[in-house]
Amino acid sequence: MVRLGVNIDHVATIRQARKGIEPDPVAAAVIAELNGADGITVHLREDRRHIGDRDVDTLRRVVRTRLNLEMSVNAEIVGIACKVKPDQATLVPERREEITTEGGLDVIAHRVRIKEVVTDLREAGIITSLFIEPVGEQIRAARDAGAVLVEFHTGRYAGADTDEARQRELDVLVRGAELARRTGLRVNAGHGLNYDNTFELLKRMTGIEELNIGHSIISRAVLTGMAEAVSRMKTIIETAVN
Repeated sequence: MVRLGVNIDHVATIRQARKGIEPDPVAAAVIAELNGADGITVHLREDRRHIGDRDVDTLRRVVRTRLNLEMSVNAEIVGIACKVKPDQATLVPERREEITTEGGLDVIAHRVRIKEVVTDLREAGIITSLFIEPVGEQIRAARDAGAVLVEFHTGRYAGADTDEARQRELDVLVRGAELARRTGLRVNAGHGLNYDNTFELLKRMTGIEELNIGHSIISRAVLTGMAEAVSRMKTIIETAVN
């Protein structure tokens, strides 16, 4: 079984366009769970550009599957995570100027701080994942930092503009997943996955526990509704792995 984690950040992005109260990301989370989502993912950014503190607090009370909090290693955000206690925290790189996460976390360059944060989260009872590129050095650094999970950045696969490039990126992901499992890490994946490329990814990669998908689902939901968008992606995943 491969779980579907639905990232609802962009429901909040639409809300923030008018600085109002709708659409409500919490309501989106409930609909997603009712239609097959195995977890809800949100990114509490330092600049609070979409998801806010109140959203996270409310989601912690409402979500009945699993709440995955994407976050930087900023001390304030770490403190919020330790207080809210999501089921899982995923450490991601974050720059104020970026539109969306641009790549994997450089665990090697920031190993000391990351290990500190992983320890703090573990002591708070929170499972920690590191969002990284599927390459050996980062995988081994994630293990050494004490992470239980890694989430591979699939953006290069999703953004490949030729069949050859896509297959090349798939090969990297497959090899990375094999190495991660050999080192004792569990493997998730996400970023840029959509209704066209998810099936092929799952046919090639084995041992993935969860896909985190946001933008494509919310984009489809604008046109077809949240229920249909989530259930359709869930069907693709189930078809690929069965």
